[in-house]
Amino acid sequence: MMIRRMTLTGGAMLALLSASAVAQVAHRPQIQPQARTLLAAQTAQAPATAPATALPVTQALFDTYVREGKVPGVVAAIGAPGKPPIFVSAGRTRLEPDAPAAGPDTLWRVYSMTKPITAMAAMILIEDGKLSLDEPLSDIYPAYKQMRVLTDPETSLESRPATRPITIRNLLTHTAGLGYSIVTKGPLLKEYESRGIVPFAVNAQVEAAVRPTRPADLQQFAERVATVPLIAEPGTKWSYSIGLDVMAAVVEKVSGMPFERFVQTRLFTPLKMTSSYWQVPASAANRLVTNYTFLDGRMVPVDPAATSVFLQQPSFPYGGAGLVMSARDYDRFLQMLQNGGEVDGVRVMKTETVKLAMSNLLPAGVSYGKVSGATGGSSDEVPTGYGAGGSVTLADTPGGPGKGTYGWGGAAGTITYVDPTHGLRGTMMVNYFPADHWPLRRDLSAALYQDFRAARR
Repeated sequence: MMIRRMTLTGGAMLALLSASAVAQVAHRPQIQPQARTLLAAQTAQAPATAPATALPVTQALFDTYVREGKVPGVVAAIGAPGKPPIFVSAGRTRLEPDAPAAGPDTLWRVYSMTKPITAMAAMILIEDGKLSLDEPLSDIYPAYKQMRVLTDPETSLESRPATRPITIRNLLTHTAGLGYSIVTKGPLLKEYESRGIVPFAVNAQVEAAVRPTRPADLQQFAERVATVPLIAEPGTKWSYSIGLDVMAAVVEKVSGMPFERFVQTRLFTPLKMTSSYWQVPASAANRLVTNYTFLDGRMVPVDPAATSVFLQQPSFPYGGAGLVMSARDYDRFLQMLQNGGEVDGVRVMKTETVKLAMSNLLPAGVSYGKVSGATGGSSDEVPTGYGAGGSVTLADTPGGPGKGTYGWGGAAGTITYVDPTHGLRGTMMVNYFPADHWPLRRDLSAALYQDFRAARR
């Protein structure tokens, strides 16, 4: 989910993205001057999915965001344990007034909301006895036996031998000492970019520049990551990373089947998640939204739906940021977590496995380090830990999520969570960079819990 304000995969990608955005403005001037009028018209034309009295404050919030021209469209799926979701939606999939209305089956780039799904795939293998939380990664990839740690990450690639092994726990909790091209700086960032360690898709233009250096498959990716020094000793520091991308390679190797097939077989198919894609097929392309950014106060297409990079086959399935999904599908995944591993009588994980995954799994002595608001991590309001691929609140948030809330967000504004204290699950889908351009996540939390309190009176 996570990405600093428009840094994406570093300086080179920023230049490409900026050039792409400017080009889009030059070629589409007729849309932006009319955006507020068009978006206001959408509010009248596109029907709300939720009943008028179901979540009125949340619905009013979404309608306002669309009417004020802040977003083309937005969808949320909200649910209680054992109950079907309530869908709240407003607006359309693109700025154009003839674009389809946004709804439960609209497709969105969820970016780092892929991470919890990859993490649960790993937890399934732990449940199966094929992995263990504190198993060294070098048991699976011997190349990780002799990792090195940078002595001065800000200025050089000089390093010393690591004294601790990377473990499966470390990969799941961003404590492996790995970097990430969207947050790493200095010489290590240049090293990641030069070696193609950029498991992230932006648009067709950026993809054309990045793909030639990226590894051809997940196994090559994992082996290449082992050749780059770490930013810290494994198990000593929380730092947002490519840990879940390496985890995808582990799942693939340990399971003996392609990662995407394992996820499909063990999660998507049994949970009836029929609109979750690493590559959007032509048959579903008309449901894909356009992703936007903001330039001089205007919304500018970064990845137009008609030519989206997500219509292309990726170099490999990016376990940290590769999925396109519908709100309906992500809600099926959340239902499974909320229900302790099953939906509609179909069990994919044991209850104890789900509880473990959604608990604080940080190594002893390590605290959650937070991430930029542009990425969609948790709030700074309460103490927070980290579970398998998502943050975990360690106390109640005043007026908001309760203790034990597990979730994560995506670089294009999406957010998802399961709140066991209040018996709520929620997924919100929008697509724009940077994720914190508007305070929509904060506003949603306030609106949703206001609706929740009103419903309990």
